[in-house]
Amino acid sequence: MPGRYAPRRIEGVPSHLILFDGVCVFCSRWVSFVIARDPNAMFRFMPIQSTAGTELARRLGINRDDPETNAAVIDGIAYQKSDAALMVLSKLPRWWWVKLGWLCPKAIRDFVYDRIATVRYCIFGRTETCMVPDAAIRARFLDHL
Repeated sequence: MPGRYAPRRIEGVPSHLILFDGVCVFCSRWVSFVIARDPNAMFRFMPIQSTAGTELARRLGINRDDPETNAAVIDGIAYQKSDAALMVLSKLPRWWWVKLGWLCPKAIRDFVYDRIATVRYCIFGRTETCMVPDAAIRARFLDHL
């Protein structure tokens, strides 16, 4: 479906929210990567396996049982696939240079994203439960919208 993963306006979702596959080790490492580089605690996180995460995934057209993308909502716009990764990284301090990634055509960026997404469980593994954040960052994980 053309444009399925194009950025789109979404209402009722806090800005700087990352929806991620909570049982995917690679995706959980992505969340840890962002947390470690986000000293102002700008980003919030929601596993797709939570009740609210499942509902948000449904609104974005993401299959909860086989998510092919994470999503990032920034300033009322939902980004998916490589757009989400570029938006998140470009908002982190000292990562401004990632904006150069927008020069690469979306079809190529998403092709690479899809190849990684397809093998992420095989290479990095999966867990039976979502990551459990420590007390210092628990407040950044949302369970409702």
